[in-house]
Amino acid sequence: MSSEEDRSVKSSHARDHMANERTFLAWIRTSIGIMAFGFVVEKFGLFINQMGLLLGNSNSPILRDASHSLQRHSSAFGICLVALGVLICLLAFVKYKKVEKQIETNTFQASILLDIMITLSVFLIGIFLIIYLNSHVLASE
Repeated sequence: MSSEEDRSVKSSHARDHMANERTFLAWIRTSIGIMAFGFVVEKFGLFINQMGLLLGNSNSPILRDASHSLQRHSSAFGICLVALGVLICLLAFVKYKKVEKQIETNTFQASILLDIMITLSVFLIGIFLIIYLNSHVLASE
């Protein structure tokens, strides 16, 4: 192999590693976004409860129970989202290291496990939010 071919192979090898790292960092940003969204959702229930107290609606047992129910659901859903973000972060690191090893041994095989997991997760979160928001809209009528 000539010196020029050797440089070309090393350059391609470096590009592969950099692309792998960019993909890893994109998954990390995604996991941070999901964890931040989970934090906001968890705190939203507390916000609704505090607004009820501020507006003086805490005297009604029905409103008080609805507020506590909303806070419990928001907290549970928020914690699940944070846990999902942590899981995605962990799986992204595992995938990054696996692909790194495959690049080194020139045995790369595409895997869509993480892609399927995030797609299903976002889909299920969307469905849950639709049901959750719809039930609260119907309850407030």
